[in-house]
Amino acid sequence: MQKRTLLAAMALTPLLGACGFRLRGAPNFVFRSIYVQAGRGSPVGTLLRRNLESSSDKLTVVKDPASPDTAEVICQVVSEQAQRIIIGSNVAGQVREIELRLIVRFALRTPGGDAVIEPTEIRQIRNVTYNETNALSKATEEEMLNKDMRNDIVQQIIRRLAAVKTLTP
Repeated sequence: MQKRTLLAAMALTPLLGACGFRLRGAPNFVFRSIYVQAGRGSPVGTLLRRNLESSSDKLTVVKDPASPDTAEVICQVVSEQAQRIIIGSNVAGQVREIELRLIVRFALRTPGGDAVIEPTEIRQIRNVTYNETNALSKATEEEMLNKDMRNDIVQQIIRRLAAVKTLTP
């Protein structure tokens, strides 16, 4: 029985490669240096800088705010909005469901001002059930979901930066 299972698994292994499955791998950028322009204390901006620094050995992240024009491109985090909206309550008016939203607008431009990526908005939405008897654990859950949404948005921004094929508008 085990021999048949092993033979079946070995026979199906080449089909996995034929289906187009491939790990994502490291992103390839057409630019060699980037400056991330974000508001002071911006969680998405900080996370984006960190991820870009570790994403590729060929990419340099310019950190000096006095000289952003030394980079080939400037990634602007135009706005970052975190929202917490009550979407469900019971008959007594107690909150039962909350919607967490994170909306980030970013753009990519050259130091000369030419737009490579026009201002683009990325949204992440998560729903959370709420119970006031577990308020502390629900607050921790909300923080974890907010962190997860920031990570997802940063990964989307990096994929969009890697999709740029030329720096000419």
